[in-house]
Amino acid sequence: MNASSHRLDLTTLLLLTLAPLLWAGNAIVGRIAAGWIPPMTFNLLRWSIALLVLLPLGGWVLRRSSPLWREWKYYALLGLLAIAGYNTLQYLALHTSSPLNVTLVASSMPVWMLLVGRIGFGAAVTGRALLGAALSLGGVGVVLTQGEFARLLQLSFVPGDGWILLAAFAWACYSWLLTRRQGAAEIRQDWAAFLLAQIAFGLVSSAALTAGEWLLPAQAPQIIWSWKLAAVLLFVALGPALIAYRCWGAGVGRAGPTLASFFSNLTPLFAALMSAALLGEPPQLYHGLAFALIVGGILVSARR
Repeated sequence: MNASSHRLDLTTLLLLTLAPLLWAGNAIVGRIAAGWIPPMTFNLLRWSIALLVLLPLGGWVLRRSSPLWREWKYYALLGLLAIAGYNTLQYLALHTSSPLNVTLVASSMPVWMLLVGRIGFGAAVTGRALLGAALSLGGVGVVLTQGEFARLLQLSFVPGDGWILLAAFAWACYSWLLTRRQGAAEIRQDWAAFLLAQIAFGLVSSAALTAGEWLLPAQAPQIIWSWKLAAVLLFVALGPALIAYRCWGAGVGRAGPTLASFFSNLTPLFAALMSAALLGEPPQLYHGLAFALIVGGILVSARR
């Protein structure tokens, strides 16, 4: 795919900005709910609610006569990567890392996007894309070392950092798969049916992970039910799930996955503001440097 063939107009900008805004909210409320519900159970309930909301809009795709069943492997892979994989790994990361760190470490996304595109899809890698990726990766390095690069020699990762790096790789694979014109046209042209097909298969994988969470726990999991947890579940099902995924899919289709990946790095900007307001975790000076590098990566990659 030639990124230069895509036009970055106002609609595309809005689509690719709204998704990171909602995903920043997902990281914040995911951290808030970490003490109330196990991460895999949280992800399963979130997408179960999203499926119920989508059924009246695109439920036809699950009928026996639907072309979905001829191409189930493609949708099963999308569901595994995005619905079960990425989201479960993110919620798992939020149990040991802050929302700001999680979203900043996920800023390695452009690097994964370039690698997956080149190796898996034969996409050309431009000099500007490499420079933008280097700037974004520099932002990741700043936050991991807290602005003191001597810490590279003493760098120790919390488990959440590893989980979110793996999640970023899964999301890069998912975004590139979205660009493949695979699947029946009637499904792809109906956004609700297209997302519902992914959710249906993703819930199968999520249910298996959730069963393991309850059957093989290091310590007995528990759910602390409250109206707050119900509100959080409703928000992550409607906003970061349905609306954000719709915007991201449309944005990737218009801008291409490589350029779109740099917009995902807006998530830490929004997460920092929300963390300061809601969690009492104000950004530090080194976060400002990381933000500058990330925005620089977006500007460099977006220029023609």
